[in-house]
Amino acid sequence: MIKITDLPNTIPVFPLPGALLLPRARLPLHLFEPRYLQMFDDTLKTPGRLIGMVQPNEVAGRDGIGLHTIGCAGRISQFSETEDNRYMITLAGVSRFRVMSEVEGFTPYRRCDVSWEGFDRDQGDTEEDVRFNRPAFLDLLGRYFDARDLSADWDTLKDAEDELLVNSLSMMLDFDPEDKQALLEAPSLSTRRETLVTLIEFDLRSGEGDMIQ
Repeated sequence: MIKITDLPNTIPVFPLPGALLLPRARLPLHLFEPRYLQMFDDTLKTPGRLIGMVQPNEVAGRDGIGLHTIGCAGRISQFSETEDNRYMITLAGVSRFRVMSEVEGFTPYRRCDVSWEGFDRDQGDTEEDVRFNRPAFLDLLGRYFDARDLSADWDTLKDAEDELLVNSLSMMLDFDPEDKQALLEAPSLSTRRETLVTLIEFDLRSGEGDMIQ
């Protein structure tokens, strides 16, 4: 595991709407744009092999796209090349970071100076949610999946560790980018689970309203 003291002050960032990476989780990505293929090649040459995932925002920035202040860095843990020179990669979540400033330079992709302070929890042990009412949560999730016509391996969900369950759902469920950002910025696993429940309940209520109309 990479230590906080070994994390670089500058990292490449990938502003991808709705793509959420969390510490100790894994995010598969498909790279095909030339600038991100260059980012991948350059990142492989660095000791940490880190890429920062950041949600874009409406504030103007480079290429007309702003960046949220907080993102999460992942280490390239797996990759494979396709026949048409694209890459399928997996990022293993290392730590969240705070964007301090964007680096001007000659790379086709974006880079930022970042701070890792305040995210020590990300480098610790797997988090537990001591207030987690799993039966009630799974009941809510079941209603959400039925409303969305989704399927799930319920035996796996029932047996999954708290962090794996909450973080995997936070990453996979189809929420707006701003909602994904709220899940990312949650200071603890309990807070993230509460945010996730709120988003699911809101979606269910919105769906009921649509049916009434």
